[in-house]
Amino acid sequence: MHGLYPGSFDPVTNGHTDIITRAAKLCDTLTVLVSFNPDKAASFSPEERLDLLNKVTADLPNVKCDMWGGLLIDYFDKVQADVVIKGLRAVSDFEHEFQQAHVNKELCAGAETIFLCSDISSTFLSSGVVKQVASFGGDISSFVPAIVLPEIVSRLRKP
Repeated sequence: MHGLYPGSFDPVTNGHTDIITRAAKLCDTLTVLVSFNPDKAASFSPEERLDLLNKVTADLPNVKCDMWGGLLIDYFDKVQADVVIKGLRAVSDFEHEFQQAHVNKELCAGAETIFLCSDISSTFLSSGVVKQVASFGGDISSFVPAIVLPEIVSRLRKP
């Protein structure tokens, strides 16, 4: 089974890596996809996010990372994925992800979505929280993977 785990990953968090690690156990191949909207401002470029993800997933042999600026379902078809994997932190995530799953299914009948509930330790965690805490000089070491912590702090911490 080829799984596709899309997200903005701006920046990658421990919540993301939890979903990646667990999804990798379910799939023969897992593609972690930096999806981006060129019209939206981000803290990290798509290439930088891809680089961070490659570092974080280097020890997972069945995981590859890529980036895409178009419709998710077009990439899904391009790589012949079997499922889209989405992480859910709280009920508030479900409504949006449920809607996206149905749109993807409408656009591509074969596009199934699997939802993985986040680990209890990550239910509060988002890239937005990481950016806010880091921008004020707070300690984000428990929020992001250690291997990319210096790069994230360097970018987000205000002088």
